[in-house]
Amino acid sequence: MLLSLHTGRARFAAVASAVCLTALVGCSDSNGGGSGDSSSTPAATTAVPSPSGSSSSSAQPGKTAAKVVIKNFKFKPSTLSVAPGTKVTVTNSDTTTHTMTATKGKAFNTGDIAVGKTVTFTAPSKAGAYPFDCTIHPFMTGTLTVK
Repeated sequence: MLLSLHTGRARFAAVASAVCLTALVGCSDSNGGGSGDSSSTPAATTAVPSPSGSSSSSAQPGKTAAKVVIKNFKFKPSTLSVAPGTKVTVTNSDTTTHTMTATKGKAFNTGDIAVGKTVTFTAPSKAGAYPFDCTIHPFMTGTLTVK
């Protein structure tokens, strides 16, 4: 009976530790601390919903908006083709804060997108492939292609 009680406590401690670690990782940011630093302003602004309602992976000629949804720690779509200067709307439908940030140069950066929030940025004007990730969760990746 003593062994059974000890094993139960060990399991509880392991589960509690895992929950705390998950919470800490989900709340961290790429700046190593809180978001109280007012010296850096994200390049994105709050979005106005696009009238098209489309969620395709490429912006059609003549359209000026594209959408990305973050859910289950993934960008959907993870590859997106747009015209130069297209407005890209990113909605965080996940359980924690995320970013959508170009990994090379400073082509685009949404800044932190809180749960349930939407941010819009303008795609680069120069054609090319722009890999991106979530700076908080770098395993989340994708590519924005400007044509």
